Amino acid sequence: MLTKQRQDLLLELLEERGSITVSEVKDMLDASESTIRRDITALDEEGKLVKVFGGAVAARQKVSAHEYTVAQKSELNLEEKKRIARSAALLIEPEDFIYLDAGTTTAYMLDYIEETNVTFVTNAVAHAQRLAMRGLKVMLVGGELKASTEAVVGSQAMQTLLNYHFTKGFFGTNGVTKKSGCTTPDANEAMIKRTAMGQCRKCYVLCDGSKFDHVSSVTFASFSETEFLTDQIPAGYEDCENVKRV
Repeated sequence: MLTKQRQDLLLELLEERGSITVSEVKDMLDASESTIRRDITALDEEGKLVKVFGGAVAARQKVSAHEYTVAQKSELNLEEKKRIARSAALLIEPEDFIYLDAGTTTAYMLDYIEETNVTFVTNAVAHAQRLAMRGLKVMLVGGELKASTEAVVGSQAMQTLLNYHFTKGFFGTNGVTKKSGCTTPDANEAMIKRTAMGQCRKCYVLCDGSKFDHVSSVTFASFSETEFLTDQIPAGYEDCENVKRV
């Protein structure tokens, strides 16, 4: 197979899947791993895809392992986050047992929560303080405190979460794609999110439009296992029943 033909097929696979690995496409294209790696490098230099460890993602996707602090994130897409947070808060019903993930968009939910006959569990110290100051029942998950995101992480937190069974959970994410699902830069935070989601009857990910087609380091949920609340539905996601514009 000619180089141009192989590279065109590789790009077609990327368009279909959103991301590929060298090992999964080498047999499909009848080429060696070294050949596929050279093709990916060449296409990356041409700006037709984004080279990542072990493979590539579509050029429309942004890939990053960087993590902003809470202070930095709080000023990003402010109005969009508040709009999403307001709609999420309206989903809370009497006697709900809620898991509230750390993050800036979930923090804005606290401004709009009206229901008082609710119990909250959170791994965010600031969330717990604000809920307690309002006289709401809140339980703070114990464990290691991560300074940059003000989130509690670690094995102790995970063990605590396994004892709970939530009616609803509200989560933040750094990126969302159909292939990679919900992603975050930190493996410890990913484990907490994944554990909490497994204990929720219903999961909502609060996700402004800028997070779509962005891939971060670690996946904590597949695209199909949650419902997304967003301010806009990007191209390519219009037919996804689990992506709700609010």
